[in-house]
Amino acid sequence: MSTTLILIVVVVVLVFGAISIYNNLVKLRNNRENAFANIDVQLKQRFDLIPQLVATVKGYATHEKELLEKITAARTAAMSATNINDKIQADQQLSSALAGLKVSVEAYPDLKANQNFLQLQGELADIENKLAATRRFFNSTTRELNNAVQTFPGNLLAGMFGFQKEPMYEIQASERQTLETAPKIEF
Repeated sequence: MSTTLILIVVVVVLVFGAISIYNNLVKLRNNRENAFANIDVQLKQRFDLIPQLVATVKGYATHEKELLEKITAARTAAMSATNINDKIQADQQLSSALAGLKVSVEAYPDLKANQNFLQLQGELADIENKLAATRRFFNSTTRELNNAVQTFPGNLLAGMFGFQKEPMYEIQASERQTLETAPKIEF
């Protein structure tokens, strides 16, 4: 009788342990999705700001049509992305296009002094800072989920319930090379 009782206790403990691990994995996945929803909010603000910025720049930089079309196309692609990985990729393309705009603006001293442009540029810089913070939070929640999925005993149940290692929000390989190159400072 005592062996049966011990066996029942062990089974109950294992069941509750499995339930606890599963619930933790669900909580971590939901935290990751919530973190990406925060990125979506910032991206929406950025998407809403871009047409105003493009319209302001168009008045000054009519021959920069290709760059402005690239920004608009990247914005459209980012807005139509449906899953987290597609949104990450589309956002990286939009970030690249916006970086090209920042370089292009340097050629227009009047534009750089225009109040509307300065205000829009300030708002865009604020959104970019918020995006950077939300991306860091997203990566933190992704790391927590990945740790739970890959470490013992979570890894025993993760695969059975469809949990897998998720990608981080990283820069593209083409941008990585640019970032690894030391900037030139000229006077």
